[in-house]
Amino acid sequence: MEKRFEMHSGLQGETLVRKGLHRRGKGREQIRITPELNVIKIGGHAAIDYGREVMYPLVEELGLLSKNHQMLIVTGGGGRVRHIMDVGMDLGMPTGVLAELSAKISEQNAIMVSILLSKYNGIRIHTGDLLELPSLLKLGMLPVMHGTPPYGLYEHPAKSGSIPPHRTDTGAFLISEVMGAKNCIIGKNVNGLYMQNPVTHPDAEFIKDITASELLELNLENLVIEPMVVELLKDAAHIKEVKIINCHVKGNIEKAIKGKNVGTIIRAD
Repeated sequence: MEKRFEMHSGLQGETLVRKGLHRRGKGREQIRITPELNVIKIGGHAAIDYGREVMYPLVEELGLLSKNHQMLIVTGGGGRVRHIMDVGMDLGMPTGVLAELSAKISEQNAIMVSILLSKYNGIRIHTGDLLELPSLLKLGMLPVMHGTPPYGLYEHPAKSGSIPPHRTDTGAFLISEVMGAKNCIIGKNVNGLYMQNPVTHPDAEFIKDITASELLELNLENLVIEPMVVELLKDAAHIKEVKIINCHVKGNIEKAIKGKNVGTIIRAD
C-alpha cells in the first residue's frame, strides 16, 4: 500500500475548525485592496423607486463627487423585490430560490443607475469584476453594481420565515469589507435609525451613535438596516462603522464621506 503524500503546510493536519487555530491567526493584518474607496448603497425602496424626482439630483450629486472621491455605487431592489418575494413565499419557494429571484431586481436597478451615470463614466460591473476595481478607479470610472450577495441557491436559512437574511445592505457591507474600503455608507429615505418606525411613530427617538452589541441588545421590532449587517460588523477586520444617511438630503453623502455624522453611525464593539 502506497504511503499517503501530504504537502507541508502550516495548517498541515488541521481540521480548520479548531478554536485555537482561529485565535492564532486573529492578529494577522489583511490587505486593504482599495483603502480610499467609499461604498455607497442606494436602495431601491430608499431612492430608485421614487423615480426622476429623487434620482436625477442624486445622480448629479454622485457624479460630481466621483471627480474627487473613489466611489462604488451599490444598488438595492426596492418595491419589486417585495413583490416577487411575496409571490414566491405564497407559492412556497425555498429561501435560496427567493434569493435568486430578488437578485435579478437589484441587477436591473444597477443597469439603470449605471446608464444614468454614464456621463460621469458610470460603468456597470458584476461580482466577478470586484478585483478590477483598482484599475477601473485609476481610469476614472464610476462603477455601479447590484448589492445582492451571490449566495443564490446557497443562501443561509433564515432564523424565522423564509426571507433571505443576506440582502443588499449586507451585500454593500461585505463588498466594503473585502475591498478594505474607507467608508460603508447606506443611503435611506429617513434620517437614520430610530427606536420605532418614524413613519408610523413621528415622535420616535432618534439614535445618532450606537455599537453593534448595544443595537442587538435593544432587539428592536423594526430596523432601517438589515440585522445581518449589525451581526457581521462585530467581527469585521476592516469596516469598523456603518453610516446610515438620508440620501434625499443634498450634501449628506459628501459630509459622510468626509467623516461627519449626518445620520446614524453603528460602530463595531
